[in-house]
Amino acid sequence: MAQHLIDVETIGVLTSGGDSPGMNAAVRAVVRTASRSNINVFGIRHGYFGLINEEIDKLDTHSVSNIIQRGGTMLKTARSEEFRTKEGRTKAAENLKKYNMDALVVIGGDGTFAGAHKLSEEHDINVVGIPATIDNDIIGTDETIGYDSALNTALDAIDKIRDTADAHERMFLVEVMGRDTGFIALETSIASGAEIALLPEELTHVDEVKKQLQTMLKEQRRSSLVVVAEGDETGGAIKLAERIKDDFSQYDMRVCILGHIQRGGAPTARDRVLASRLGASAVKVLREGHTDVMVGVVNNSIKITPMRVAISKKKEIDHTLVELAKLLR
Repeated sequence: MAQHLIDVETIGVLTSGGDSPGMNAAVRAVVRTASRSNINVFGIRHGYFGLINEEIDKLDTHSVSNIIQRGGTMLKTARSEEFRTKEGRTKAAENLKKYNMDALVVIGGDGTFAGAHKLSEEHDINVVGIPATIDNDIIGTDETIGYDSALNTALDAIDKIRDTADAHERMFLVEVMGRDTGFIALETSIASGAEIALLPEELTHVDEVKKQLQTMLKEQRRSSLVVVAEGDETGGAIKLAERIKDDFSQYDMRVCILGHIQRGGAPTARDRVLASRLGASAVKVLREGHTDVMVGVVNNSIKITPMRVAISKKKEIDHTLVELAKLLR
């Protein structure tokens, strides 16, 4: 984590990678906090792709009016293969200098942060990251922007599925997002009262799933709910259903994949407040001379984490919650 006093007059802000509810609230906080300190702000559309291709516009307090409640990102997002190359990052750095930007605030996940870290290392660009991903897999913060919204979206859908599962005495396998991490699957399974939760972090063989379902049959449960993270080693909800349906023909089995509805929609109040805190803090730490860092919230306090640490490993799920899910099923 480099630290040196810098005179910040102009900053850029971009959103990159997968969108998450609350990104707009973070952009708004960056712009309004900077404006209060007489710092100019440029919004960079389509992430690093837009930085390379000069999709750059001046932002002010009016530019970010009436966006705090909107999902998605007003700056749009995209992936950039060119930015993965040294030549692409050189072009990005040149455009930052062309627009006299002293620093760059990046809003996204670990891929976004890895790009910012390389930009800082190779071209001495001042960067600060704001963690925004529904996966909640970034260390250095208790929650990432968008996670609470995605969690509540998934829970609302699962509650509705539970109603019809009970009415028809069916088994539902519900797949939620989480290719590498099971935060959404774990917490929605507890909150919805699901009988089984399958997570990428917890090795669960199909035979074990069958055993658990047999136990439910013996308990004469005529409806059941299994929450599956898309990255679970069973292959997701569809493949799991194919592998167990012949053993449970007495169940009317259905598969429901929630998919991208978890990324959309208005952010929750919790995400709006989190995004506002982190956006304002990003500007503050830049003015204090911090660079190549990520801002997060730990135990309700702002925490600064070196970018190299933030991208070095994934956050682990809370295994006490795993045990709680097993206890309550």
